[in-house]
Amino acid sequence: MAVQNGRDLLIKMDMTGDGHFETVAGLRATRIAFNAETVDVTGIESEGRWRELLGGAGVRSASISGSGVFRDGTTDERARQVFFDGEVPRFQVVVPDFGTIEGPFQITSLEYSGSYNGEASYEISLASAGAVSFVSL
Repeated sequence: MAVQNGRDLLIKMDMTGDGHFETVAGLRATRIAFNAETVDVTGIESEGRWRELLGGAGVRSASISGSGVFRDGTTDERARQVFFDGEVPRFQVVVPDFGTIEGPFQITSLEYSGSYNGEASYEISLASAGAVSFVSL
């Protein structure tokens, strides 16, 4: 894969519940992380006392975070509504020349900040709330 611009990694949110995704506007930094718990099955008979893990077990999760400035009242308003209503809409993360990650996510953190002589900014964090799929390009 060739070097990519960070601005090309997009977070999109289902705006209407019917698969109409729009880019969460104003993001300057975006990050996605995948995690998997391990299930330790090490026992007295484990070779050389090395830890053994049970494949395919444990809980998998994904988290998304981003920060940026206000640009678009529609996506800002939808994000606030989703947070305060405790909704779990579908999100997409588009990684250029790699693929699209999609699934239900809950907004776990929505932070606003600003300085006297600067722009208003926000940070958003999401946690997976179900199965996440990946479609390669």
